[in-house]
Amino acid sequence: MLLSNLSDKELVKNYISGENSAFEVLLSRHRNRVFAFIMSKIKSRDLSEDIFQDTFIKVVNSLQKGKYNEEGKFLPWVMRIAHNLIIDHFRKEKKMRMLRPNSEFDIFDVIKDNALNIDQKMIKQQIYSDLNDLIELLPCEQKKVLRMRYYEDLSFKKIADLVDISINTALGRMRYALINLRSLSNKHNIDLKINL
Repeated sequence: MLLSNLSDKELVKNYISGENSAFEVLLSRHRNRVFAFIMSKIKSRDLSEDIFQDTFIKVVNSLQKGKYNEEGKFLPWVMRIAHNLIIDHFRKEKKMRMLRPNSEFDIFDVIKDNALNIDQKMIKQQIYSDLNDLIELLPCEQKKVLRMRYYEDLSFKKIADLVDISINTALGRMRYALINLRSLSNKHNIDLKINL
């Protein structure tokens, strides 16, 4: 039976069972509606694309952690995730505006590490060091996308343009990088959780 003939519920089940192509069908089936919804709230195409990509990364992570309730409908669940990310975006934007009363304001004044004691700083440094070691073990194309996204804070559109790939390919590489990091951390018995 063709994957495209399966219901969302069946596709989710297949994806959770390890059939990655089932997720591609879900993504292409709902891409336009989810993106249109985000665009209607955000108005900026680049920002909307970022939130769209982050939505599906969150969807993938939730599915893999078994946090999807099968009784719920897949599309409304995805829309709720997108809606929450949109709200987070506006909250962050509002906070940044409140923190910028004059031009001399420096964001780094607010995010000083003074609250961390020496032990916590050492733990944090160790986690970052372990994470960098694990990233080095990733396939080259996954490593590149992950570094551009998290270290250079580039949008998926910008990454796709710079690497000369489609946005979907960039998203896929990011998704596999996160999956591989999780399995590498388990394999090497490295805890990447920051409990500060």
